[in-house]
Amino acid sequence: QGTAAMELCEEVGHLDLIVAPVGGGGLLAGTCVAAKGISSDIQVFGAEPVGADDAFRSKARGELVFNDHPQTIADGLRTNLGAWTWPIIRDQVTGILTIEEHEIVATMRLFWERTKLLIEPSSAVAVAAALYKLPVALGRPLKVGVILSGGNVDLDHLPW
Repeated sequence: QGTAAMELCEEVGHLDLIVAPVGGGGLLAGTCVAAKGISSDIQVFGAEPVGADDAFRSKARGELVFNDHPQTIADGLRTNLGAWTWPIIRDQVTGILTIEEHEIVATMRLFWERTKLLIEPSSAVAVAAALYKLPVALGRPLKVGVILSGGNVDLDHLPW
């Protein structure tokens, strides 16, 4: 799953950091391995909903933690980290940023209004992290890449 990060870096050149959504961890772990293979200086952040924050809690505790009943509109991120992806995320990912449900919805709306592209809630989590969390977390301007993935949008069940 690291090919998305490879293609991103090939297309835009040097990045200071990449943000990818995290559910089971395959996309984030692959992004991290590929990005660090291109440049060891690239920081990689995961982004996940507050209601499905096993990666955030796992990283904070230094051990694999599971969600019993994840609650989020980002259905692609309701899965728990896997045993194969956890060591990569634990050791190589810079941090995990958590996103509130209203930020996910606001980001989907903003993305649609500005680009006329509809992204799924799981991708909106990564975009929201770049928009709302990174400026606070890092405090300086950086060249940021965001991994957009998936195509699951059920317009009949969105809360707007």
